[in-house]
Amino acid sequence: MKPVEQLINTAEPGWVLVNEWIGEAKNKIEVLPANTEKAKEALYSLQITTRSPMGAIVYSSGGILIDNGWIRILGSGSEKLNRSLPEWNKGKAFDEFGKSGRFMLIADDAVGGFFILNGGGLGTDIGKIYYLAPDSLEYEPLDMTYTEFLIFCFNNDLNEFYNGFRWNNWKDEVSSLDGDKVLSFYPYLWTKEGKDININSRKAVSIEEHYFLTLDFRKQLGLD
Repeated sequence: MKPVEQLINTAEPGWVLVNEWIGEAKNKIEVLPANTEKAKEALYSLQITTRSPMGAIVYSSGGILIDNGWIRILGSGSEKLNRSLPEWNKGKAFDEFGKSGRFMLIADDAVGGFFILNGGGLGTDIGKIYYLAPDSLEYEPLDMTYTEFLIFCFNNDLNEFYNGFRWNNWKDEVSSLDGDKVLSFYPYLWTKEGKDININSRKAVSIEEHYFLTLDFRKQLGLD
């Protein structure tokens, strides 16, 4: 494990570039404040440098909320998003900090979808992002790198990407949703009965609970 001082790149900090992208973004973005000690701890646990966009976000932000908090990009943790990128992945992508996993959970959304960086566990396209979709329970390849995913979140038409996932007055509900929770729908979005999101019942549940329930449903349906 490299000491955190070796991971902080002051000559070519990636946050400068990320900040430029945020300044030019078309979508609503909220950069959550970072706690210096927590940021150092998260960067050390992750063992990547701040020259990379991912390392820069972990070190310089508590996370980034996109479109009123609809998408939550993980950083070093903050009051609104109280989990760091390495903490969230421990016990899921890897068992010990500093170990590389077969995937990494990098972001998630309010309706229970997960954005995952492929480390070899999802296909041969290592370094590309997949979306574990709540309406299909499938790992859908997005053919994006982490950097391209950031640009997508900052600028793309999210209404188009989430067509069928957004109900009337979703902004008020999502903007007040805790970053450690997601909305669980019934009937489930992946069932035939659950396709009209405006008539489904919904409640906020722990994202930890929802993640493992999603994996359990995949096993029950023979997807794993």
